[in-house]
Amino acid sequence: MNSINRRSVLLAGLGAAGAGALAACSSGSGSGGSNALVNPSGSAVAAAAEKKRKGTGRRQKLTLTAAPAMIDLGGGVMPRTWAFDGRAPGKEVRLSVGDTLVAELSNQLPDRTATSIHWHGIALRNDMDGVPPATQTAVRTGSTFTYEFVADAPGTYFFHPHVGVQLDRGLYAPLIVEDPKETLAYDDEWVVLLDDWVDGVTGTPDEVFAELKQGMGGMDMGESASPSPSSSGMEGHDMGDMGDMGGMDMGDSASPSASASSSGDMSTKFMLMSAESDLLGGDAGDVKYPYHLINGRVAADPDVYTGKPGKKVRLRIINAGGDTAYRVALGDHRLTVTHTDGFPVRHQEVDALLVGMGERYDVLVTLGDGVFPLVTLAEGKNANGLALVRTGSGSAPKATVRPKELNGMIMSASQLRAADDVRLKSAKTDITHQIKLTGGMDKYDWAINGTPFDMNDPEAHPILVEEGQRVRLDFVNDTDMWHPMHLHGHTYQLGDSGPRKDTSIVLPKKKLSVFFDADNPGQWMLHCHNAYHGEAGMMANVAYRA
Repeated sequence: MNSINRRSVLLAGLGAAGAGALAACSSGSGSGGSNALVNPSGSAVAAAAEKKRKGTGRRQKLTLTAAPAMIDLGGGVMPRTWAFDGRAPGKEVRLSVGDTLVAELSNQLPDRTATSIHWHGIALRNDMDGVPPATQTAVRTGSTFTYEFVADAPGTYFFHPHVGVQLDRGLYAPLIVEDPKETLAYDDEWVVLLDDWVDGVTGTPDEVFAELKQGMGGMDMGESASPSPSSSGMEGHDMGDMGDMGGMDMGDSASPSASASSSGDMSTKFMLMSAESDLLGGDAGDVKYPYHLINGRVAADPDVYTGKPGKKVRLRIINAGGDTAYRVALGDHRLTVTHTDGFPVRHQEVDALLVGMGERYDVLVTLGDGVFPLVTLAEGKNANGLALVRTGSGSAPKATVRPKELNGMIMSASQLRAADDVRLKSAKTDITHQIKLTGGMDKYDWAINGTPFDMNDPEAHPILVEEGQRVRLDFVNDTDMWHPMHLHGHTYQLGDSGPRKDTSIVLPKKKLSVFFDADNPGQWMLHCHNAYHGEAGMMANVAYRA
């Protein structure tokens, strides 16, 4: 039995007990000896931290029903999957800063399939974070759970399950928190949600994970991930994730063998061979996806945004994929980056963006006259997603269109700087933790600091912090693959003046240092947002001492 099924059975069994029982049975101490940990349902979370959040008193209520569904991806592609309220992506949730979201999750998934909702990027109260069994018991089939929290930071977010590899099904939707004091000037906005799709087409994510878990055995795949000449010199000091790639012409990142994958096709159904990307430092991904979607539509039958020439539009770009980074460009336009992961940055004009799984970028664009392709190149995988911007007459481009902007100035997070009003105040670092990313494709043993995370014992091997500390995390990537590292409940800053983020790309054999203030007590997951790496064990618990 693979781990997703084992974990689902465990969590479904816990479901009857409820969150109160979780709090009662928690010893409050991990492997840190006498270090008692803050309980996710304890007074430090439910009273002290929550009282600091400024609320408007407005409450927005909704019900999200997770159930099997047949969905229409366009072009005659109609897979069976799991989705919220019969659609994927789920319906957008939008509220204002300080509003309270009251969301009831109703689990109507197949028998013994436990689930949850994680509100990705929101620095909310710990017992609403949706991570079984660390912060709640899982919601078993036929049961409900109500999430209630104040959303006190504006930005572009999304939500998805945090059980097994359910993220790689259709259970996700955008969450937008508007700022009533918004200073950006624009005429309209368009949420652009990216995804790589396998479920119900060539197999299920559980089947993908079962194959990946078998590993490469004696097959040596690591050499393909060695940095190419064009990716050397990207290290930098404390912000060594991407280096300066501005204006660099990377060409088409897919190697000639990426689409053929001949050796893999003969022996594997889902495992992707020879996915190469200079931008990502080598090996680009593990999984063969038959489709890459924008707003739930395949490239052959794309989503269309209709606007008027000269209008300024805010694009909120979200990568909800399981295993794919996307290079994003709008043909015949330049993009002005204004935010990443919900936080403002100094504005930067670019041709294209590199967006890892879990990352979000807000950009402004002034529309031209005609029909333009919004292309999401699946980095290193020789495939793409497509949407159209239509402001006038003209024919639609082919599904395989590659605008020149994809090879222009490509922006990644390390080239951005935080806006002055959100940059962390200068402070002495109180504690530094080395977060060594370990493992590989050979045994598919992805881990943090050499120890795969144990969902049966989430308080084992905690990364300990104390409230009020300035914390430094040194991500040291010991592996031959890139990893988008996501921290729950907080935003961190890249280096001394980089952007505020909650998810960042860490390139192979590189180091990335980030800083955050420990101001949200609880137990918080830190993990790779590659759905399969995280499930294999590249996850840890950043836990506050009681």
